[in-house]
Amino acid sequence: MFSNVVSGIKGSQKLQMASKRATGGLGNKFRISSALPTTAVMNCADNSGAKNLYVIAVNQTQGRLNRLPAAGVGDMVMATVKKGKPELRKKVMPAVVIRQKKPWRRRDGTFIYFEDNAGVIVNNKGEMKGSAVAGPVAKECADMWPRIASSSSCVV
Repeated sequence: MFSNVVSGIKGSQKLQMASKRATGGLGNKFRISSALPTTAVMNCADNSGAKNLYVIAVNQTQGRLNRLPAAGVGDMVMATVKKGKPELRKKVMPAVVIRQKKPWRRRDGTFIYFEDNAGVIVNNKGEMKGSAVAGPVAKECADMWPRIASSSSCVV
């Protein structure tokens, strides 16, 4: 049955359809080195009352067998609060990574990294739980999450 479908397609299309390898990037999105695997602990950079966040899952990631899912700047993760207000602890909540220690390359060729790994607690729509962000926010994160960019003091 599959051969009948393929036989009606031109040669170059047949090659693309049968190929199992990736043929390029995702278009507009530039790859950011993933620095925070699951079980990583990062600082909480908002004023929600949490001190640090423990990464338990990375949203919208494809992986490889036996490899831990990892997040980079701008990625949404599922996290729990390890230190902070008691009403925030022992709950799973989404967070967005705004800074990472591992250097990554921007399109213009520059490499950028921060002093710490940090994130902010958000809801499923990307709206922040807190009202302010302490410290700088990466430009890649600010482009993807405008609510975080508007409440931050500095975008780098």
